[in-house]
Amino acid sequence: MKVGDAQRSCPATAAGSAVAVAPRGAGRRSWARSAVRCWQNVRVDQPEGDQPVRRGSVTLHDVAREAGVSYATASRALNGSERTVRQENVARVRAAAVRLGYVPHASAQAIARGSTNTVALVVSDVDDPYFLMIAAGVIDAAEDAGLIVTMAVADRSPGLELQIVRTLRGHRPRAIVVAGSRVDGSGERAPLIEELETYRASGGRVAVISQPDLPFPTLAVDNGGGARRLALELAGLGYRRFAVVHGDDAIRTSRDRRTAFAAGLREAGLALDPGCEIETDFSRAGGYAAADRLAELARDGVEAAFVVTDVMAVGAMTGLRAAGLRPGPDLAVAGFDDIEAACEVTPQLTSVRAPLREMGRQALEAALSGEPAGVIDVPVEVVLRDSTPPRRRGAGSARTVIVGGATHVTAGEGHDIAASSQADGYLA
Repeated sequence: MKVGDAQRSCPATAAGSAVAVAPRGAGRRSWARSAVRCWQNVRVDQPEGDQPVRRGSVTLHDVAREAGVSYATASRALNGSERTVRQENVARVRAAAVRLGYVPHASAQAIARGSTNTVALVVSDVDDPYFLMIAAGVIDAAEDAGLIVTMAVADRSPGLELQIVRTLRGHRPRAIVVAGSRVDGSGERAPLIEELETYRASGGRVAVISQPDLPFPTLAVDNGGGARRLALELAGLGYRRFAVVHGDDAIRTSRDRRTAFAAGLREAGLALDPGCEIETDFSRAGGYAAADRLAELARDGVEAAFVVTDVMAVGAMTGLRAAGLRPGPDLAVAGFDDIEAACEVTPQLTSVRAPLREMGRQALEAALSGEPAGVIDVPVEVVLRDSTPPRRRGAGSARTVIVGGATHVTAGEGHDIAASSQADGYLA
């Protein structure tokens, strides 16, 4: 079943202070935004008694003439070329630049160095906390390396993503990190690989946060394993009838989580009833739009809903309240990603935790270090909270279980862990 546009107006998510929200047009967003955080502590000693000379449109030729050196020497001194320049000439050129008020041209510096002091992050949606947490990690790593981050938004469009990467090549960033689910059937995979390979051949570095599909260092979240373990945990809590809210199956993240959750239910001896898979937009508004159908299913006896992202789950919980149901007591709700908002909603949202900020940091570090192509597996853990209260009596205090190498919290003594979890798990 596919849900169309919401009939009720979905309350907008508050914009964070770190990124300004651009106005939306009537159609697809054709813009990209930049999020830049930069700490600069640059000091050039000026000879005592010399005062800066204010001139209009000072050029590098003026600096070279003032310093008494060639244009090439002045360029190497200011642009950080690998060619050796005597220290006394470097000092003279920098002092001349200060006196004249010269400001280096960023594009010219990029040509001289082969790259800029920036790194680029391409994300699917800047309004999604999932990508903001990844961006925070990329910024952390960039600051450690003394670099600036430019963030561009592809709006979940493979065509726009390709266009952004093509444009970024001309700006010569030190590295490009692409974050977002691969989309099947778009036709942009081969051209994207070609663009990134050409960029890398010219000295650039690349990393990807997505499914292991592109021939570059890739941080891949265990979407299948996380969704499967979540299904087993919810079955262990006593839930027997489920619904799944998901996006278009062309979005691999959504499809992988949906199919793995269904597989986990089958392991527990359960199955989804016909009509209990709800396709909607891969967004908070999509989760909200699915709430009407969820409310109908809840009244027909469905006990729990797995929503394939936390952002969608928060929208679904808001929609359930608008429909007169209580998330948790009337219909249990679980998400995936464990964004910060999962602990800020009421009831707190059960989720599958992925270390998003650390993923961003690791991705940029892998790119800058020249990590070879390959998959860096990102483990996840199930975290049970109040949005999925135990349905069995006699549940005691929470406990931690290690399943398949991942740590997650379960209910207490009244919670029967599924047989497959018992086979590969142990109490911590």
